[in-house]
Amino acid sequence: MKLATRAIHVGQGADPATGAIIVPIYQTSTFTQDAVGVHKGFEYSRSGNPTRTALEVCIASLDGGSDALAYASGLAAETGVLSLLRPGDHVVAGSDLYGGTVRLLRSVFEPLGISTTFVDGTDPDAYAAAMTQRTRLVWIETPSNPLLEITDIRSLADVAHARQALLAVDNTFATPALQLPISLGADIVVYSTTKYMGGHSDVVGGAVVLNDHELAEQLRFHQNATGSIAGPFDAWLTLRGLKTLELRMARHSTNAAALASFVASAHSVDTVYYPGLAGHPGGAVAVTQMRSPGGMVSIRLSGGEAAAHRFIGALQVFSLAESLGGVESLVCYPARMTHASLSADERERRGISGGLVRLSVGIEDVEDLMEDLARGVEAARHA
Repeated sequence: MKLATRAIHVGQGADPATGAIIVPIYQTSTFTQDAVGVHKGFEYSRSGNPTRTALEVCIASLDGGSDALAYASGLAAETGVLSLLRPGDHVVAGSDLYGGTVRLLRSVFEPLGISTTFVDGTDPDAYAAAMTQRTRLVWIETPSNPLLEITDIRSLADVAHARQALLAVDNTFATPALQLPISLGADIVVYSTTKYMGGHSDVVGGAVVLNDHELAEQLRFHQNATGSIAGPFDAWLTLRGLKTLELRMARHSTNAAALASFVASAHSVDTVYYPGLAGHPGGAVAVTQMRSPGGMVSIRLSGGEAAAHRFIGALQVFSLAESLGGVESLVCYPARMTHASLSADERERRGISGGLVRLSVGIEDVEDLMEDLARGVEAARHA
């Protein structure tokens, strides 16, 4: 079956008790047993719940993995992956990452003895040079947040595996509708399902996909021990979102491509970051590993922070908000929002400052979105 069909059917057979075509929300904390240790596959909802299982089976199928785990949030999913490491272990990660991921690596895991070296995320040689005998994990986002950098997944898989390290790919921006990291050699795929996979800005969740049962069992033990699970209603909402994932991603992508081209010619815009634009440094790699460049666009306004605020203030369709990937279009100022946990100096070094604005392009009518951005870039001219 193709992805769109699997998203609707895999793990989602009719309810055997009633024939309901939609997986029920098993809103229960526990399950009765016929005798001690004799049950119908579920004992306690922290350890397993039928609605969550349906979601996990579906996500694993979409990504081409053997196993998937659904978590309470994207950062909970990342924490699950990092639980595979031990004091003294080392991570090599791309430098352009979601601010919450950087905070997790530095402020939570570094004090526990797990160090991270950040490198140019687009250069496989930089990862190789940074690896040591203690490197156990290579971590990348592609496309990255917020500069939309592209990393060659297949090349990085070769680099990681040559040193017996695992490659983890945060595939949140692309989703399995646009990119399949496991097929390119990744060991672990991570999602904030809050974003495109849920798709409607009404649920918070995360997921990890693997193609190794032993690793999956290690993560399941940690997840059960810490309780970082997706609840049944959250799992149900995410499962509902997956049914239209391919359709939505196609519209997000076509809208984003049109808007990226539109703002690229604006006088108040210095740079447009979008892998689908001619001249994007990672465009050639993106074509080899993505079905389309996705729905995220970042722009750098020539008037700096003042221009960014004027741009945002003039928008009427795009809403100023954290997060991304919903059906509605959102605008964010990363330096004060998604990446505020980084120091000012680090934001400056990474290019997350000044006039940088991130757009999550929704599925509204593209002409309405163009008119809205026209208001924004015109206002930015007068900063």
